[in-house]
Amino acid sequence: MSKDKKDIRSLTKEQLRDFFTSIGQQPFRGNQVYEWLWSKGSHTFEDMTNISKDTRQLLEDNFVINHIEVDSLQKSNDGTIKNAVKLHDGFIVESVLIPTHNRTTACVSSQVGCSLDCKFCATAKLKRMRNLNPDEIYDQVVAIDKESRLYHGHPLSNIVFMGMGEPLMNYKNVLASVEKITSDEGLGMSPKRITLSTSGVPKMIKKLADDAVKFHLAVSLHSAIQEKREQIMPFAKNFTLEDLKESLEYWYEKTNRRITYEYIVWKGLNDTKEDIDALVRFCLYVPCKVNIIEYNPIDDGEFQQAATEAVDNYLHALERNRIPVTVRRSRGKDIDAACGQLANKQ
Repeated sequence: MSKDKKDIRSLTKEQLRDFFTSIGQQPFRGNQVYEWLWSKGSHTFEDMTNISKDTRQLLEDNFVINHIEVDSLQKSNDGTIKNAVKLHDGFIVESVLIPTHNRTTACVSSQVGCSLDCKFCATAKLKRMRNLNPDEIYDQVVAIDKESRLYHGHPLSNIVFMGMGEPLMNYKNVLASVEKITSDEGLGMSPKRITLSTSGVPKMIKKLADDAVKFHLAVSLHSAIQEKREQIMPFAKNFTLEDLKESLEYWYEKTNRRITYEYIVWKGLNDTKEDIDALVRFCLYVPCKVNIIEYNPIDDGEFQQAATEAVDNYLHALERNRIPVTVRRSRGKDIDAACGQLANKQ
């Protein structure tokens, strides 16, 4: 990639129109190029066949399209597909297609590595090397949509920001990617089919509410006892449960949309009645639902899946208090594509 060339997808449609005006061409050429870049997902200027060869060469001389490439693809026994996605600068991130009987979900990454330090997550063992740009997030969705159509016979139906990285630590680029994904000039997906999962950054949760986002919010909780949450997620010393609670109350007041709490039950760590009671109390602050997620080991043995009885105790307590709860069985464990396992092992 030439350092002299600008990434064309960093330009707005208006800037593209201005470029064509500046070289003496009609500004509508900018609209055509924009359509090729986003709604048609083109990765080369040669694809742009309604533009003259001379103009395509001019674009080639001045710009570059820093697109992703699916470097390798792994298929699970359960139909899950994991992509190792190569970025223009050689970094690799991972994204996952998760199929169920009636839909396919794209689990996308937002950072190379991660800004936070959750002990149970393989990605957190990688240092954060950089944030992904909006187009790199967008490209992951486009690639998984193509795989959904190819292998499952229908377009992608849902997106979760639950891959590598903390989305709220890449706030601007994540929101820009969602804007493109939901735009009629992009993929035209409904924001109601998108969920952003955060480990809980109170200041940025409030900003989401102020920015009136239309997608859903999930919080990786795992304990409603401050000291235990710090053991599991050391960064929680700086982002306390009290601050998190306040930000979620603010979210609900502004958006009127309930929260999803993601919660793993571990043996000997958060499997007692005290833990269950604390979660029930936390769930009563704002309307919510709880997804109890199966734990996926990351080889070091520090964390172990709790006994079925412990998970059942959580279920019964939440149901008694009329808090919606679901147990989520992991997909793609045999290819390290399940929740918490994304770590670029290849």
